[in-house]
Amino acid sequence: MSTSNEDEPRGSSSDNSSGQNNRVRRLILYAVVLLVVFLAGLVPMWLTSRTYARERDAAQASLRISNLQNSLANAAIDARRGEYEPARQAASDFFTNLGNEFARGRDSVFNEAQRNVLRTMFDTRDDTITLLARNDPASVDRLVDLYTKYRQTTASAPSR
Repeated sequence: MSTSNEDEPRGSSSDNSSGQNNRVRRLILYAVVLLVVFLAGLVPMWLTSRTYARERDAAQASLRISNLQNSLANAAIDARRGEYEPARQAASDFFTNLGNEFARGRDSVFNEAQRNVLRTMFDTRDDTITLLARNDPASVDRLVDLYTKYRQTTASAPSR
């Protein structure tokens, strides 16, 4: 009996290792191709998603501005009709939502110049709501002035 294993064909250990290396290389190549294909699909979808997210954010900002204007207009119309309680509630909603916009800070729909003007409007909150709670006809003129000032402010300077 010889010391080497006669059942094993010659060169098979080097053939096994080179075959294993080829298999590993092939697996790495498949993984790289799979990764490239995955990224080729992911990147365009991610870019599209970012575009839609920006459009959504712009639409939401526009909606918040419109909702503020709408609640102030509702308050002015209700007060003109002599319906002071619904006018008070609408004015309260306007001032609450305006305060929420101020609290957003840099994420607010208003730029700094708009915030400064709107802050002076916000400072009249207590007086305006008190006039409405007392059913005072002077509240109509106050609300119309606030509405006009709000429209001029939001239309004069672009938001953010």
